[in-house]
Amino acid sequence: PPEDIIFDPNVFAIATGIEEHDNYGVDFIEAVREISQALPHAKTSGGISNVSFSFRGNKPVREAIHTVFLYHAVKAGLAMGIVNAGQLAVYDEIDEDLREAVEDVVLNRRSDSTERLLALAQKYRDQDDTVSEEKEREWRGWPVEKRLEHALVKGIAEFVEEDTEEARLGAGRPLDVIEGPLMDGMNVVGDLFGSGRMFLPQVVKSARVMKKAVAHLIPFIEASQGEARKPNGTVVMATVKGDVHDIGKNIVGVVLQCNNFEVIDLGVMVPSAKILHTAREKGADVIGLSGLITPSLEEMVHNARELQREGFDIPLLIGGATTSQTHTAVKIAPGYEQPVIHVKDASRAVGVVQNLVSEGRKAGYAEQIAADYEEVRRKHAGRRSKTTITTLEKARANRTKIGWEGYNPPKPNVLGVRTFDDYALQDIRPYIDWTPFFHSWQLKGSHPKIFDDPEKGEEARKLFADAQGLLDRIMAEEWLTARAIFGLFPANALEDDSVEVYTDESRDEVLASLDFLRQQKQKPPGRPNRSLADFVAPKSTGLEDYIGLFAVTAGFGADEAARRFERDNDDYNAIMVKALADRLAEALAELMHRRVRTEFWGYAADEDLDSGALMREEYSGIRPAPGYPACPEHTEKRALWRLLDVEYNVGITLTESCAMSPGAAVSGYYFSHPDSSYFGVAEIGRDQATDYAERKGWTLEEAEKWLAPNLAYDPEAGQNSDGATEVPQAVSKSAG
Repeated sequence: PPEDIIFDPNVFAIATGIEEHDNYGVDFIEAVREISQALPHAKTSGGISNVSFSFRGNKPVREAIHTVFLYHAVKAGLAMGIVNAGQLAVYDEIDEDLREAVEDVVLNRRSDSTERLLALAQKYRDQDDTVSEEKEREWRGWPVEKRLEHALVKGIAEFVEEDTEEARLGAGRPLDVIEGPLMDGMNVVGDLFGSGRMFLPQVVKSARVMKKAVAHLIPFIEASQGEARKPNGTVVMATVKGDVHDIGKNIVGVVLQCNNFEVIDLGVMVPSAKILHTAREKGADVIGLSGLITPSLEEMVHNARELQREGFDIPLLIGGATTSQTHTAVKIAPGYEQPVIHVKDASRAVGVVQNLVSEGRKAGYAEQIAADYEEVRRKHAGRRSKTTITTLEKARANRTKIGWEGYNPPKPNVLGVRTFDDYALQDIRPYIDWTPFFHSWQLKGSHPKIFDDPEKGEEARKLFADAQGLLDRIMAEEWLTARAIFGLFPANALEDDSVEVYTDESRDEVLASLDFLRQQKQKPPGRPNRSLADFVAPKSTGLEDYIGLFAVTAGFGADEAARRFERDNDDYNAIMVKALADRLAEALAELMHRRVRTEFWGYAADEDLDSGALMREEYSGIRPAPGYPACPEHTEKRALWRLLDVEYNVGITLTESCAMSPGAAVSGYYFSHPDSSYFGVAEIGRDQATDYAERKGWTLEEAEKWLAPNLAYDPEAGQNSDGATEVPQAVSKSAG
């Protein structure tokens, strides 16, 4: 129907100083008018914030431009606009001189309108700080209920204890403060977040205010022996056995608490028996499982089967970086008769849980999920015959073509193992890639472009400022300890995709064998089936090549710092300190790789790359990590740990699932060949799984357990007579 059609004529910046841009405001307004008249049932929309882009940093002028532009666009028929509601003024309350100057620009009424507004804009920029400060304090004169709501929505913790106490003194019982103004405020937060008008960092700040207010009231509630506040439901959450990563889980927990759910967080590396026992003991309405590394996927399957065996009848939620709807539907859900639902991120969690605890909505919602997942399984099964896996023999014959003749492998300046204890954080800081930091807070975009995003830019700048402030404090008070270790060894590749590592330059004694996997998917002519072993000179060439190994961390002290914040009911900084530790660990990996290339191995001694080029990986060589697509099998970390004696030298340990602890850690290999590149192994056949088991000294069953995310076949099924396997696509790509 025409009512469902929305036209966006595009809003562009005005007053840019380029004459061709002067009429952009008028063009949009007139386009809206023509669309509204010619197509009266259709709707129009526009990204309003774009129009004021020339005046970034001048909040009063931007607000005036948005307001005036919207005023005229709405009169012309604009049905909807995308704009930060906090960056709008009331049309009639804009200073007359500013409003006139802005209208001149928006409507292009004068040839000198841009110059006149620029001259006036400086006056308002100078006034902005003073006016903003006055406005910020204005709310302190409001009634206490409104002050608490404002503090929650804005995440202002400065006055929460005194305002909560004032509200308590005026209430009939302490619980009334929670059930009244505090929950009213959190309901506003929930509505804003659910509608996309509030971002995750703001929600976590709101949770900090709520927790501080509740903490102030708890002694009075206990003293009055009053009835406890009834939550909307109880959720037991845990990072599964063998996995130590919890930032995403913690964020989901905070968001659920903001929506009046009781969250029992069991922490990390939690065995299924403890999860089930706690869920039964606490009368949980929902169980949530989280994990980052690929072995956690199999642990989640095990948990689902245990829930079925124990006769549970509550929903199971699945989340984490390596999880997916497909894996949940195909591998986890069939093991448990109750609803099993993949939750993509924190913004979806509240809606999912609310549906699952609502007596009126639960049955219909569960039926819809079951139908959706059945369709996912059907489509997955339909792809089974579409993927052809070539034999391992053919894949090896189609290995990466490297011109070893005439190639002289660079000899490292330093052979053996080097350790770095307490690496200076100020030296690591410049190497931080901030884009993943924003992603961890569910602010999608690249740094620094995200600062100019009309929707997320303001919150991104606030989050970045908070991160810089906390990072300054971390460094000044020495909260975190960073350590690094690397080793450079003589090495050569074998025909079976393994790399021999030698004790010394004589190459007489094999110190260890590193076992890599090879792409096995059928490739078009001219496209190789790659393995990381291709990038080390084969032993048969007689060339003396080398390989590097490394492990770094910036996580020592992160858990302790987070716990200090949690004791102060400050989830925002508890999550922040772990997110920063992760960024510092990745930055240290980048820094150490640069030093290896230019200094210790020295094959790129003349490298001169800025930070942008480093982030784009414009250097020679690679540093793939076990658990990531090019080498997806995690137990290879154990060989790395033995060769470098990582646990003894720098204190990083491996869990039974080969997750690194502290969680803010990175490990991997250094390859120097200029043709080395990243790729994904993806699906492999039974013949390669069997070959890998033989190389590792495993049973096939054990190999299939560790290779499960990459198996392109059902372990219970057989092969075709020619050895090639007609198989389904891999359920989930490997990630570290």
